[in-house]
Amino acid sequence: MSKAPTYRAPSDCPVCGDELITTRLGCRNCGSELAGEFGHCDFCALDERETELLRVFLASRGNLREVEKHLGVSYPTARARFTELLMKLGLGSDANTVPTMTREQVLSEVATGALDPAEAAVLLANLD
Repeated sequence: MSKAPTYRAPSDCPVCGDELITTRLGCRNCGSELAGEFGHCDFCALDERETELLRVFLASRGNLREVEKHLGVSYPTARARFTELLMKLGLGSDANTVPTMTREQVLSEVATGALDPAEAAVLLANLD
């Protein structure tokens, strides 16, 4: 039996923006279905980049220097990305946990391609 392609389920309602819940599960093999309200998976809401960061972090046993090397970014960028991941998973305590970089460091990271413009915009907004 060939495996069907896997798609990421959306986590937010495209109509109102509220959190979606899982209400039906099915078996590809026998066609059985189970209906009900099932618990939310925090990790299922991560995008590919965030999942890769988490995999690299776990594979490196929590060593951010190894994450930095694997992703080809600076240590402050690796740390900032990991802090953003923690915040998304509800594990960050507050905005004070976001590491600070100088404006020059952020712009330098963008210039080398180690930091994308969207991340830079968030970091620069936190500097103000």
